This record gives sequence, C-alpha cells and structure tokens, in this order.
Amino acid sequence: MVFQGLSLVFCTPFMMKSNQRNRILVVDDDRKLCGLIRDYLVPLGYEVSMKHTGADGLKEAAARSYDAILLDVMMPEMDGFEVLKELRKSSNVPVLMLTAMGEEADRIVGLEIGADDYLPKTFSTRELLARLRAVMRRSVMSREVKEAAEKEVDYAVNGLRLNEGTHKVSLDDEPLTLTALEFAILASLMRSRGRVKSREQLLDDVSERKFDVFDRSIDVHMSALRKKLGDNAANPRFIRTIRGVGYQLIESGEESEK
Repeated sequence: MVFQGLSLVFCTPFMMKSNQRNRILVVDDDRKLCGLIRDYLVPLGYEVSMKHTGADGLKEAAARSYDAILLDVMMPEMDGFEVLKELRKSSNVPVLMLTAMGEEADRIVGLEIGADDYLPKTFSTRELLARLRAVMRRSVMSREVKEAAEKEVDYAVNGLRLNEGTHKVSLDDEPLTLTALEFAILASLMRSRGRVKSREQLLDDVSERKFDVFDRSIDVHMSALRKKLGDNAANPRFIRTIRGVGYQLIESGEESEK
C-alpha cells in the first residue's frame, strides 16, 4: 500500500535553520500523493510546495530556495531523470527520488546523475521522514565542511595564499589559475618554506613516475609558475633559485638575493 501509516509518526522535525521552517518541494503528477505528503509534513514544521510536471518543478526550484526536493521518476513529457539532470547543472539541493519502479538499474541511474537517495512508492511516513531528514542532514554537514575549508588558509606568505583543501591559490587577494603540477610544486615549496628543495625532492613530491636525477622538466614548470606569480628570477619575491641545488620559498620580510 502506498504511503502507509499516515497517523503513526508525529515527531519533532529536523530543523536546519533557527526559527525557520524547512522548505520542501514535491514534484509528482500524483496530486493525491502530493497532498498526503503535504498534510503529513506541514504539522511537523515543514513548508511544502507542490508541482505536478517536470517543467514546472524546474521553474519552481530555480525561483525559490528549497532545503530538499521529493522528485517522482515517472512523469509524462519530462521525467524525473531529465529534471534531475537539468537541476544538477545549477543546484546541489538534496533530492529524494520517488519511484514506483523497484529495479536496481533504475535506482542506480538516479544516484549516478545526482540523486541523494531513493524511496519506492510503498514507503511509510516513518521511512519518508527518516530519509528526508538524512539527506538534509548530509547536505548541511557537507556545506559546513566546505565553508570551513574555504575559510581555512593552509599557507600564506608575501601576499600569496594557498589552500590545499580547496585547491585554491590567490595573490594579493586575486585568484590564480595553476595547472595541477604547478599547484603541487607551489604547495611543496610552501610546506617547506625557508628550506631548500632540490629538483629531485620536488619531483618526488609531485610525481609518482620514476625520474632521472638530471631530469630538468621541473625547471620548465617552475618557469611557468614564476610567470603566473609575476616573479623575477633575478630578483624574486617568492621563489629563489639556489644554483646547483634547487629552489627555496622566500619567507615574509626576507631580503632576496640579487
């Protein structure tokens, strides 16, 4: 039986925002089921909006901020998979897929294109609430981790800032675009700032491949990195060349060698 046990569970809702009702969007062409979901969730502290076509659901998701979306798979014209693909181009809102299909392949498709969880349409209210809370909780935790990582600066020297967690680099508060290898070289130097790193040590830090001790490829990448930093090898602000040895990141306030 679809949506069993409507009167069994009246629990305190998982609230993500202080003094604010969590907003849920239900996108399903089954108007009766949408009404049952709304009637169940509203008394638990949720604000529920309903749309009955995929296109209308997309428009509504773009027009307002929602804490989670309950999305039916089998809808005419634009099915749930199509809606989810379009939604994921611009939003990471948690999506709980509702389906009458029990095939594993269908569940996998939804998860692979960005669904957070799947709920077959034989669910009870207790299961709906548990899964809804779970996807919302994971979303909050993920956002908090991301925000903390973005605020965290792993290394900073002379106006140059590098965060290994977010893979971001900025110079004088302006973002820099580095290749993966340039980023790895710079991170290695910043981790060891003040100490000289030989070419072999840098190669060992940034590459899994075997290399020749006379390998000069690191110099090519170093030259490109210096160019992006606006660094002058003859009078460097950031990276000093120690002839015959390797490279060294210049500490803040340290005089560079001419």
